[in-house]
Amino acid sequence: MSIELVYEDDWLVAVNKAPGLLVHRSWLDRHETRFAMQLTRDAVGCHVFPVHRLDRPTSGLLLFAKNAGVARTLTEDFGERRVNKTYLALVRGYLEGEGRLDYALSRELDDIADKFADADKPAQDAITRWQGLDRVELPVAVSKKHATSRYSLVQLSPETGRKHQLRRHMAHLRHPIVGDTSHGDGRHNRFFRDHYQCNRLMLHAARLSLTHPVTAEPLRLDAPLDETWRSLICEFGWESTLATSELAG
Repeated sequence: MSIELVYEDDWLVAVNKAPGLLVHRSWLDRHETRFAMQLTRDAVGCHVFPVHRLDRPTSGLLLFAKNAGVARTLTEDFGERRVNKTYLALVRGYLEGEGRLDYALSRELDDIADKFADADKPAQDAITRWQGLDRVELPVAVSKKHATSRYSLVQLSPETGRKHQLRRHMAHLRHPIVGDTSHGDGRHNRFFRDHYQCNRLMLHAARLSLTHPVTAEPLRLDAPLDETWRSLICEFGWESTLATSELAG
């Protein structure tokens, strides 16, 4: 198995992570043998350092540094919100216009990894900007309450980096992301699996915009959409919308 490189220089390498691929080895997934960090190292022929997170089911841009010093700088840039992150999501319902959700999130604990963590820790601030790009109405009654089913293509820009922030914020807005098995709607997830062979979370890290940590030049990185995304965009007639959006390559 190989990984798609989207950018490389003497200090950085960016890849387009496939959905379902772990960033690095974790004792919570002891039986997994493939990791983005390992695949990237093999592709570029040197050790790489992860500088930010990307959930396992999320696809898209993952940035690594080639040395520890650059990694520290980039990690600080992400932590201080100096890196702009842009995602695409397919959500349930019509989400039109644009907005900014400022909704604090309590810490989401894992039964094993966070066994001894403080469950009463105060909620952390979490901010997400969103913009509805397009929508579709299908003549299918996925829910018994409605004769049709509606979905939207949405651009998301997190200003903070909380665990599962985008998935939890969209669920809070009552527009859960399709394919989200933790915070989504199982009926719509099943519909997409059965009718579109869509077996993944429809959340894609499409772009990173940052200042290069060594050259100080502005750097914009884009990750192409995979076949599942391209197929659904074609199915719903969203090609022109995506082409004219700011996410056009």
